[in-house]
Amino acid sequence: MERRVFVVLFFSIFSSMLGVGIIVPLLPMYAESLGASGLWIGIIVSGFSISRSIFMPIVGRWSDKRGRKVFIAIGLLIYATISLGYILSDSVADLVTVRLIQGFSAAMIIPIAFAYIGEISPKNGEGSYMGIFSVSLFAGFGLGPLLGGVLKDQFGLAADFYAMSGLCFFAFLLVLVLLPELQLHREIEQPRSYIEIIRSPVTKGLIIFRFSNAFARGILITFIPLFAHGILRLTASQIGIIISSNILLTSLLQAPFGYLADRLTRKSLVFWGSLWFGLCVALIPHMRSFAQILALNTLLGSMGALALPAANALVVEEGRRYGMGAMMAIFNLSMSLGLSAGPILGGIIADLGGLPPIFYFGGLAGAVGALAFVSVLKGK
Repeated sequence: MERRVFVVLFFSIFSSMLGVGIIVPLLPMYAESLGASGLWIGIIVSGFSISRSIFMPIVGRWSDKRGRKVFIAIGLLIYATISLGYILSDSVADLVTVRLIQGFSAAMIIPIAFAYIGEISPKNGEGSYMGIFSVSLFAGFGLGPLLGGVLKDQFGLAADFYAMSGLCFFAFLLVLVLLPELQLHREIEQPRSYIEIIRSPVTKGLIIFRFSNAFARGILITFIPLFAHGILRLTASQIGIIISSNILLTSLLQAPFGYLADRLTRKSLVFWGSLWFGLCVALIPHMRSFAQILALNTLLGSMGALALPAANALVVEEGRRYGMGAMMAIFNLSMSLGLSAGPILGGIIADLGGLPPIFYFGGLAGAVGALAFVSVLKGK
């Protein structure tokens, strides 16, 4: 039965993230076509993460009490429905509204799915289990931009939004019909409050890592399409390939790096992966061709893959003590806050000084976060 949980959630998350990833390289340009400034592009991209940040702690705690399946299914259904709102949007305000509703629904999907997988992962094998499952997330999200660029070039932008909605609805049907509820959440001791969880030095370090890494990644995802299109003059398909190369390589390396996370020091893997990821982000303004920026993105994908399985394994360890849903909510909340802050601050910088300083700022944030992470966990 646990194998069935893993397989159903794997293919459900892959399908939904394939749909979500389709619009990644297109949303900034779509917003720009509706008259959005750099700041408003950042707000549109961040609206998703801001909304998700608000609701994740609530949903995470509820799922620790009431189970996982119902939240994942409802989240996927709402996401599939509201995705059609992009087609009806004709203003910046419309896009912000759609993104906020999508963020609310997303709070019920990824964190809760990972909490369920964390519950069925074996002790001392958390890295491998979470690494293999993370392939569904990154493979779907990585193939999405490539598919989105091709769909846009061949059939127009509306095709991307229809595809996103259809894939998320397919994931909803998989969960509704095939996913069992094992009630494993009832076996985990509950803390008195989120404050108790955050007092743990390991949790503090994980919050710092996830926020700073997501901050740099948010800047990367939001502004690399504008850099590639506006400065390098690349096509939508080429931009999709660039973004996909990063994420797909991260996907391919999740399983082997998850294996390493069960055999090497997890703290070191998180530190070195996040440090080099930040430094690579800062190199983006120096790229001068499609080949150069593609090569750099493969390196970014490798460094992202090195850190995440080890961090997820640490999250599962903490989740066994504090509640898996609550711990996954905190970890993903940190990611959402970083993904929110990065594009917004990056948009302000873009309006003031252009695109290159954005990547220097994002890279610095990623490197500083890596140093702060290892400092907080010193001796742990």
